Amino acid sequence: MSFDPTAVDTITVDSYGTLVDPHSVEATLEAHVDEIRPISTLWRSRSIMYTMVGNFVDDYQPFYEMNRDALRFALESHGVDLTSETIEEILSTYHDLDPFDDVRDGLETLTDAGYDVYVLSNGNPEMLESMVESAAIEDVIADTISAHEIRTFKPDADIYRHAAARTGTPIESIAHVAGPTFDVRGAMHAGMQGVWINRDNGPWDPSATEPDLTVETFFDLTDELAG
Repeated sequence: MSFDPTAVDTITVDSYGTLVDPHSVEATLEAHVDEIRPISTLWRSRSIMYTMVGNFVDDYQPFYEMNRDALRFALESHGVDLTSETIEEILSTYHDLDPFDDVRDGLETLTDAGYDVYVLSNGNPEMLESMVESAAIEDVIADTISAHEIRTFKPDADIYRHAAARTGTPIESIAHVAGPTFDVRGAMHAGMQGVWINRDNGPWDPSATEPDLTVETFFDLTDELAG
């Protein structure tokens, strides 16, 4: 399937790995652990796994709670024993992750082009509120939509359908932008157009249908929408 810019009325964007960089936690980890990148990577992958398993076994927890469990697992897997206070300090960095360089100005080009842009995230509302403030994007997004509203996580089709209802947009008229490939696949499965923002020139999942569109930045998406 190829991207159809004429069908797009509304844009939804993922948060972690799309607007802000989860690996920016490494600056805080550095003060407490030696194996920084392995712990950061395991923490991130484990938190994603917990959301997916939670969907299947009907065991919902807010993402912040799951993220704490994932951090504890990553630390214990590398033999790191930290106090609860230190773990909370590291976890709190999710309220202040670094935005990618193109985010602020790139989203502004989309809103200037007439598109309503919504954040659609697994993060719970408190996390999204702090992320929007920290990334300074309050004035270039229409709203945030949290998985907590329906207590299920991406890539469950229900969350994308919920986003369509919340934005008042037919699902086929939404383009969803995400860095994580599972999120793009989930959006496409639900009926949205899937836009993969691939900033590091990584490979697409070979087992999956190609995304409707691949871009490197939000500026590229604006260009594609302009035709």
